Amino acid sequence: MKVYPILPIFLDVHSIGTLTEANLLKEQNVPRDQLGVKTVNILYSLEVGSIYCILDAPNKEAVETHHDKIGVKCDWIMEVKTTQKM
Repeated sequence: MKVYPILPIFLDVHSIGTLTEANLLKEQNVPRDQLGVKTVNILYSLEVGSIYCILDAPNKEAVETHHDKIGVKCDWIMEVKTTQKM
């Protein structure tokens, strides 16, 4: 297993589209992918149709590619800091 250094945290937002709660629960438990992206948390509203993903990843491009793999286009992606220990 590849060991990653402490990676930056990213927040993105996108439409739920055709994703279901079952898809989101499955994604939450997926191991780090080949791009080095790991889902930390997914916040969503079925009523509004929006998803906010918190990911640790090597860079913004990896986050974008991670979403592209499942056909999801992010409205925006930004690097953020957290007060919580990761």
